[in-house]
Amino acid sequence: MSFPLLTATAVLPALGAVATAAVPAAKRTAAKWLALLVSLATLVLAAVVLVRFDPGGARYQLTESRAWIADFGVRYEVGVDGIGAAMIGLTALLIPFIIAAGWHDADPAEGERTSSRWRPTQGFFALILAVEAMVIISFASTDVFLFYIFFEAMLIPMYFLIGGFGDRAHAAGEDEGAKQRSYAAVKFLLYNLAGGLIMLAAVVGLYAVTADQLGEGTFSLQRIVEARASGELSMATNTERLLFLGFFLAFAIKAPLWPLHTWLPNAMGEATAPVAVLITAVVDKVGTFAMLRFCLGLFPGASAWATPVVIVLALVSILYGALLAVGQRDIKRLVAYASISHFGFIILGVFAMTSQGQGGATLYMVFHGISTAALMLVAGFLISRRGSRLIADYGGVQKVAPVLAGTFLIGGLATLSLPGLAPFISEFLVLVGTFSRYPAAGIVATAGIVLAALYVLLLYQRTMTGPVEKPEIERIPDLRARELAVITPLIALLIFLGVFPKPLTEIVNPAVEHTLSDVRKDVPDTHPKPEHPVADKGWFDYKPEPHGGGDHE
Repeated sequence: MSFPLLTATAVLPALGAVATAAVPAAKRTAAKWLALLVSLATLVLAAVVLVRFDPGGARYQLTESRAWIADFGVRYEVGVDGIGAAMIGLTALLIPFIIAAGWHDADPAEGERTSSRWRPTQGFFALILAVEAMVIISFASTDVFLFYIFFEAMLIPMYFLIGGFGDRAHAAGEDEGAKQRSYAAVKFLLYNLAGGLIMLAAVVGLYAVTADQLGEGTFSLQRIVEARASGELSMATNTERLLFLGFFLAFAIKAPLWPLHTWLPNAMGEATAPVAVLITAVVDKVGTFAMLRFCLGLFPGASAWATPVVIVLALVSILYGALLAVGQRDIKRLVAYASISHFGFIILGVFAMTSQGQGGATLYMVFHGISTAALMLVAGFLISRRGSRLIADYGGVQKVAPVLAGTFLIGGLATLSLPGLAPFISEFLVLVGTFSRYPAAGIVATAGIVLAALYVLLLYQRTMTGPVEKPEIERIPDLRARELAVITPLIALLIFLGVFPKPLTEIVNPAVEHTLSDVRKDVPDTHPKPEHPVADKGWFDYKPEPHGGGDHE
């Protein structure tokens, strides 16, 4: 029997969470180092997953399948395609940086009384590791019921991370800050629980359909997809659409997609900067990933039917998020609204139904995670120095902390998808893939690029440039060694993947082709082959015609 690599990659941070929580209250530093070492060991296992994954091999690899609740057709089934492998890699990559960046976020405040039995620091890092374990299982699950359990279970540690370990830099004071954190945590929980309950009804409905047509109910993604492809399983049009909506609503809330987005600015604004990164760079990616794996895989006909509406909602998210980011006075809420705009691009790419669009959407998930982590973590370092999230409380920071200002600028430029940095490639592919089938949508989406440049450059101008007029700014120190160790690798990755994305595209492209193949088998006439020669090929696989008519090398 082969080594259960995927299970080990998820179980390690889960065991690390238990061990970290059990560290004695007086050993806060030991708990931090334990959490960091566990996250680094998990990163090593995730790297092995990526190395062992063969892009030219079977669709799902490193698979494991064991009986779990046999009477109801529930199995412990995990496996990864290229998209899942990339997302597990992103998760394992970011968690060590999140832990290192939040090194002092759960320490007692100066003058704060602490109980010898209370372990806030240990709890903070244990919850982060618990989230990592649940997210990795979600990316690896090929059993719908197994995915649902961890899709919902991750809400519990996230609720406590938002409500119990919030940002201390609150303009209204600690008491009002505690109320706002509680409100943000409850709002996050209620929104996502509502979506989860709707999804649960759809999961039960899917089981009933398979039991009726296959003779026994199953939650196996591979079994259902194969049965649909062979004609063994067919769904009535209305049934498929209702089931699709049940899944899609849950994923759209998690993503989040307008108008189901309103919990995100509250959650990111009230959470610490590392937890805000955990929300938008890791947890929210489960929603967009699940659209690719489950909505398109299980309900291809309904996905094609819903595409026009989803594209409109994605465009609204792009423009709405960007416009509200321009008008924000709070640094963290600005990044939150920018993320809503970015998730609009991701969902637009997923439902463009082209290999370029979906490949770009997958790359966008990875690159957005890295760029948002870089920007938000530097913003967190800045906020912790000044004690304020308000943009108006800054100005002239680059004169007293040039390295901090420089890294903040690079993170911002990556957020606006500057050419040469990784997000540019993914955003460009999404736009080209969208334009090849929906030209009007592609044109409208480009307005998001202009607005992104506006809110990022205005943010930098207002916080970093100009004279130093406030005495609090004069005392701001530059980045310390630990903070540089957090930010430098992220910036290096943004530059490296910006000029050489091929290692990632080679993993992602075959999985995208499999997903599109499922859709086209079920609805062959819905998405006719485009006239443009690039639209049905991966961008990095296309070569111009010998006569030189192509210019997309």
